[in-house]
Amino acid sequence: MTDAALDRDLPAGSRLPALQIGRLRIWPPVLQAPMAALTHPATRTIAERFGCGLAVTEFVPAAGLAAGAVRVRARMRPSHGGGPLAVQIYGREPRQMERAAAIAAEGGAALVDLNLGCPSKRVSRGQCGAALMREPALAAELVRAVVEGVAGRAEVTVKLRAGWDATQRNAPELAVLLVAAGAAAVTVHGRTREQRFGGAVDYELIAQVKAAVAVPVIANGDIKDVPTLEHALRVSRADGAMIGRAAIGDPWLFARLKAWCEGLPPPRPPSARERIATYLEHCRLHLACCDDEGRAVQQMRTFAGRYLAPLDADLRLRPAINRLDRLEAIEAMLYQHCDAVG
Repeated sequence: MTDAALDRDLPAGSRLPALQIGRLRIWPPVLQAPMAALTHPATRTIAERFGCGLAVTEFVPAAGLAAGAVRVRARMRPSHGGGPLAVQIYGREPRQMERAAAIAAEGGAALVDLNLGCPSKRVSRGQCGAALMREPALAAELVRAVVEGVAGRAEVTVKLRAGWDATQRNAPELAVLLVAAGAAAVTVHGRTREQRFGGAVDYELIAQVKAAVAVPVIANGDIKDVPTLEHALRVSRADGAMIGRAAIGDPWLFARLKAWCEGLPPPRPPSARERIATYLEHCRLHLACCDDEGRAVQQMRTFAGRYLAPLDADLRLRPAINRLDRLEAIEAMLYQHCDAVG
């Protein structure tokens, strides 16, 4: 089927075409970024419900996956909503990456992404993530290994940064090598590893990547609302966008971005009770994957501040939640607070 035929299925007035990565069609072309300890199945489920086109797992270490570590394999559990499974893996040993990719494909992954962009010191010390941008030949070999591992069962993509630092901004040149090795799409965070999450995002460099390769390019970095999405896509000429930190605790962002993609008016803001209900549902979904309620509740505290900020003018809710370790108690406290403030 042609791209034109596929796009006839989109809502009338849509501003963008669907994102087509190999056989995988993504609508809207707005993805949730992989984020360590955050994009577990519950988070991905909520993102999908609110309009995210594709939500990616937190990064999965290839060494642990290849070794059969149960807790590592748990990171690639699918969402509860049945959306396509997109698994991000990281490592630097080709055979481990090949085996990890095979396991992901056998587990139902529709897409396997290679992490060449993580800026963390721990990952960089292991010469993985963004550190691999300084080893183009090895990075290309890793892509070939992942392609071999999935054996046609999943699409292979890469996520990288602008470069290592201001003197090594090699994303366009590296992207050419990675696509030649078999990458079906490239996501670029428009900062260097040295910048981490500070400083300006260089969407013009992403445009250079787009001009250099013949596969879809996805822009990432500081996209937090409709105006920044419009700006990122206009300057980068990317085929889609990936949203990270801005969507944590604000899944309604995906609804707003989807409405813009479809040429529709923005949805109304959520009410206080809707915010509480969505946060609690997020907690319940996470609890369903966790064998310890106290641990699950503790892990979900990260999301509470963003979900509940509009309800917490006096900054008392977050500390109160942090003192509780049972979801039932949190629910009662939140609705009591909501009723008290009207």
